[in-house]
Amino acid sequence: MDTLFRKSDRLLANTSTGIVREKMGEIHWNSRLITIIGAKGVGKSTLIKQYLKLNYQPGDRRVLYCSADTVDFSTRTLVELAEEFVIQGGELLAIDEIHKYKPGTTDWSREIKEIYELFPDLKLIVSGSSLLRLKEGDADLSRRAVKYTMPGLSFREALRFYHALSFPVWTLEDILARPHDLWQMVSSKCKPVALFKEYLEKGYYPFLLEGEGEYYTKIEQVVNYIIETELPQICKVDVANVRKLQALIAMICSETPFELNANKIASALEIGRDTVVEYLKYLGDAKVLNLLYSDKKRIGKLSKPDKVYLENPNILYALAPAKVEIGTLRETFAVDCISESHVVEYGKTQGDFKVDSRYTFEIGGRSKDFSQIAGMKDSYIFADDWDMPDGAKLPLWMLGFLY
Repeated sequence: MDTLFRKSDRLLANTSTGIVREKMGEIHWNSRLITIIGAKGVGKSTLIKQYLKLNYQPGDRRVLYCSADTVDFSTRTLVELAEEFVIQGGELLAIDEIHKYKPGTTDWSREIKEIYELFPDLKLIVSGSSLLRLKEGDADLSRRAVKYTMPGLSFREALRFYHALSFPVWTLEDILARPHDLWQMVSSKCKPVALFKEYLEKGYYPFLLEGEGEYYTKIEQVVNYIIETELPQICKVDVANVRKLQALIAMICSETPFELNANKIASALEIGRDTVVEYLKYLGDAKVLNLLYSDKKRIGKLSKPDKVYLENPNILYALAPAKVEIGTLRETFAVDCISESHVVEYGKTQGDFKVDSRYTFEIGGRSKDFSQIAGMKDSYIFADDWDMPDGAKLPLWMLGFLY
């Protein structure tokens, strides 16, 4: 235990609390079992270490932070660690990278459940980046854990992280009802259109603070790890089809924007149509893709999505830097922002998106007009390169204030 405590002390001491994500205030830290999930690189580990550093004195042996991917777990189980920690007076155990505990199994979830039942006075924080692996273990913890999902930085958060500009979250209803108030608030402190262009290229992942040089390389590594390692291990994807999955991602990057024709893709990749749909759903679960359906109520196992987007604009720049299509970029951003707290469906006949079965949104540039959604109730245009609201035509960057 002494070795684990020393490692924990060092990791917490090296953690900066200069910028803390607002997710900190949303989590009920006093819950007995908290799980924090999210794509790799969005800042989960940093958030947990910041919480511990801000709430416990250095060297406090009531708290322990450890990572399940270290050699310390080659000779002990999670249950053994928890028992030893509790015996020594431990009260809060934070286990990061939980998906790397005994790779290829879901033992971690069964052991966390056992710890929960054996030590009722022990609080647990569990975090991981493998959304596919964590989904496997959800059944064991579903009735016990308070679960939080952490996204990357919104445009609003990026303004605080990279430019020291603080603004509150706006609901979608407030943006639609009072866009001039939001515009005046933001434009009084900065030029949002210019900063928005920066964010679309780089800014979704907090590790940009570590330097720009390796930013896209790190994103590409995350995507490749999911395709080359996690999908074969967890979803039993045939290793021989890994390159076909990479080709599928390349196709999505290059289309304008990508309306899915599963039969055409199946023919191009020389795999079955149902296999294409299955692979897309895996990539959606892994937060590599955002899948849009024209009717979410009728999604079945073999239902194909109508439109497919990469999960956020920065992935698009990382994987297709020489051929980012502006229309795809804009819609990728819009879907990413809105889907965080709203139901987004493919518009299909009118408008690009239907939101919460009520609003119709058209996404475009400054020249976009209302011809495609003329006369429709609760319809709006969100336009790029558009500085201020004009009736129901609003700046696209405003969607970056939804969280």
